[in-house]
Amino acid sequence: MPRFPLCKIRDGIVALLAALLLAVPGAVVAQVAARSVTASSPDGTIVLTVSTDNDARAKWSLSRKGKLLIAPSSLGFILTDGLNMVRGFAIDSSEKASGDDTWEQPWGERRFVRDHYDEVLVRFRQKAEDGGRLMNLRFRLFDNGVGFRYELPEQRAFKTMRIADELTEFSIASPGTAWWIPGGEWNRYEQLYQKTPIDGVSIAHTPITMRLDDGTHLAFHEAALVDYSAMWFKRISGQTFRSTLSPSSRGPKVVRDLPFATPWRTIRIADSAAGIVENDLELNLNEPNKLGDVGWVKPAKFIGIWWGMIRGDWTWAEGLRHGATTARARQYIDFAALHGFRGVLVEGWNKGWNHEWLGHGNEFRFSEPTPDFDIKAVTDYAKAKGVHLIGHHETGGNIANYEAQLDDAMKYAASMGIEAVKTGYVADAGGIIAPGDTAGTTRMEYHDGQRQVQHHLKVVQTAAKYHVSIDAHEPVKDTGLRRTYPNWMAREGARGMEYNAWGQFANGPDHEPTLVYTRMLAGPMDFTPGILSLEGHDHVPLASTLAKQLGLYLAIYSPIQMAADFVESLAAHPRELDFISKVPTDWAESHLIAGEVGDFAIFARKDRNSADWYVGGVNNATARDLDLKMDFLDAGKTYTATIYKDGAGATYLTDARHNIAYETRTVRKGDAIKLWLAPGGGAAIRLDAGGSQPRKAD
Repeated sequence: MPRFPLCKIRDGIVALLAALLLAVPGAVVAQVAARSVTASSPDGTIVLTVSTDNDARAKWSLSRKGKLLIAPSSLGFILTDGLNMVRGFAIDSSEKASGDDTWEQPWGERRFVRDHYDEVLVRFRQKAEDGGRLMNLRFRLFDNGVGFRYELPEQRAFKTMRIADELTEFSIASPGTAWWIPGGEWNRYEQLYQKTPIDGVSIAHTPITMRLDDGTHLAFHEAALVDYSAMWFKRISGQTFRSTLSPSSRGPKVVRDLPFATPWRTIRIADSAAGIVENDLELNLNEPNKLGDVGWVKPAKFIGIWWGMIRGDWTWAEGLRHGATTARARQYIDFAALHGFRGVLVEGWNKGWNHEWLGHGNEFRFSEPTPDFDIKAVTDYAKAKGVHLIGHHETGGNIANYEAQLDDAMKYAASMGIEAVKTGYVADAGGIIAPGDTAGTTRMEYHDGQRQVQHHLKVVQTAAKYHVSIDAHEPVKDTGLRRTYPNWMAREGARGMEYNAWGQFANGPDHEPTLVYTRMLAGPMDFTPGILSLEGHDHVPLASTLAKQLGLYLAIYSPIQMAADFVESLAAHPRELDFISKVPTDWAESHLIAGEVGDFAIFARKDRNSADWYVGGVNNATARDLDLKMDFLDAGKTYTATIYKDGAGATYLTDARHNIAYETRTVRKGDAIKLWLAPGGGAAIRLDAGGSQPRKAD
């Protein structure tokens, strides 16, 4: 006897009942729950299907250009205090909406951002015997990606949600390659990227980038991470991944009162590497600016008392080799004023560094300078020269100590004319010391757990009250919240330049060309470029040519960019220093004009405050020839191109890393500039629209 699927029998019964009711005059027809809901992107290329399976589990899938991209994947939660929100669901109703708007960034990679999408809200209801909960899913489809989140409405079944884990799945339908770093390891996000088949991933932080065998590029991440635990990307089997949340000391990874919405789970989708880079998906999924007029937020470049401590020449602690002295600060302020740098970072200026601070941090004081650092005299001196100090609040991971001083610390910074503060949380994963449930007690948390997510937002909001901007190191990853809080200017959140001070080729030549397509999809990074000496501690060499150090200013975006080397090293390279002093940190447009994931990346960026363009980027260990089309330039204008490029024989492997060549020529729209990128090399070009005559190369 043939066997019929129960789902088909049920669908048939539902249809028959509906038909019978319609045939009865005056009958009231109740809404019949749909088995599936579909929606598409504005151009129709991306199609979403939301459904339930035979076990009444919520599912979603995605296709693009008629080809399955995400196979049916589960949705739901595991709870610590009730039946899991997994089975017993039916689609109760759905509604669709759309939006098409353009909004202006106060600063950023581009001035204007288009927000164009179609949307569907799907309401699920769970059977009483399975818990009787309500769970809504909002999907927003763009032509270049999708974002979706859970929205938990007020309901009688429960008032507080205690989440053991989230069960959002992503079943990737086609094979390909992934670039990723492990999630949950001791060194947080500060790891070298791995390149493996998709089914070779274990647990990854996001963004995680993939290139399918058919050339489709995907980048998985999240947006608007507020009062929730960060999502790690865990492979279950084959190419099926599931969200898993960063741990909490409380047991449940997230505790929230209803109603609330989770962060958006996001996928950037494109045919090319440029398509995932030139993509504002996460920004569009964040709320608009909540701070009002943010004219006090100043994109800028800075130098600092920093590299000497990283290399070991100076110390953060007080003593004979203390870096943050009044005299050294004046020296750096003089250099900044002479060469047009707005800021000077001073680390080690405050009390608390003298004993073991890493992972402890209880001795830090954020409004008490050391005896050899006269902060009032230094800030007055800086003000007279048109320079602003960048403050530094290292916590050693002790947010209990920091939060107790937070308001006073930001008020103190503002009173000294300090308009930006670099925060730090140097501790191993799971080593955040947070306030406990009773006075005087503490508990241990992860850098990207719910408690630390709450903390970072508290810091940014408190800083905003005093018109102070934040550059967070050892942070929770960026998820586009700079749109909502524009004073959250940059973060670290990856292996930065500092690793090059600690070992030969510690960041290999492919590190930065991989960051462009992975970490940088999250948002601005304080990478600290500009080590023109090309050497770290004990003269260990960087995996970089001199031209690549300039190319980093175009490849690794941040609205606050450091020239990180000693001022003596910067002064010893006057041509390179001239480029660094001129390159903007705020752009009207940005385009990736050449590049592939992990190989190389060349950007064209237009200055927001002039008609000038800048072109440049970075290369991996493979030498390559490029023919860069100047199609992005304004028609009818002649530009003077000042070109900094790898010199003959340059390579990161030998002292030839210092070889650099210069060229000056005029270009117009439609012209091309030929470049040779050395192994570990790069390039930088300034395209001056002022019409000045080209300077003869020497």
